[in-house]
Amino acid sequence: MNTFPSAQINIASQPFRRERAQNAALAAVCAALVCSLLLLVVLILHSRAQAADIRAVINSENGTLKRLQTEQARYSTVLAQPQNADVFAWSVFLNELIARRGVSWTRVFEDLGTVMPPNMRLMGIRLPQVAAEEGSGINRIQLDMVVATDQASTIGDLLKKLEQSSLFGPATVMTQTPPTQNDPMYKFRVLVAYDQKL
Repeated sequence: MNTFPSAQINIASQPFRRERAQNAALAAVCAALVCSLLLLVVLILHSRAQAADIRAVINSENGTLKRLQTEQARYSTVLAQPQNADVFAWSVFLNELIARRGVSWTRVFEDLGTVMPPNMRLMGIRLPQVAAEEGSGINRIQLDMVVATDQASTIGDLLKKLEQSSLFGPATVMTQTPPTQNDPMYKFRVLVAYDQKL
């Protein structure tokens, strides 16, 4: 009679493994992935709805723009007729005259005083030109002035201060006159945009 030792023998074809914890972790990962997928689907649908709304607004604005362009073309056609040219020119002249009368000279000189270097003085200023800013319909003033200084480098300081100021725009030096025997000053004619709203 054969006797076997008391050791336990596993005669199953696949040994028993503890997979419960691993299966639970995999289930949790799958649940997280499913939740992420659902969240992404919701975000995609939401962004599509927003894009559709934006497209609708763009189409509406394009329709308004086309209508306004058609009206502008119609008005331009009427204004371009020979019998209306004199009336249009007179209207432009009167509007510019009204705008020029609306310029506050006191404010112009006060604002120039904030950017003028100490060793520079204003020699003259021409009647401001009033021009409508494209797209905004706001009238802007162009100042044409002559300034004088005993040092040519001072004009650079003036141009820099004009550009940095919120009241003035980029300036252009139109002409420069060197000193003479009778006049020891450098003179510059400067054209600059000025933001005194009319």
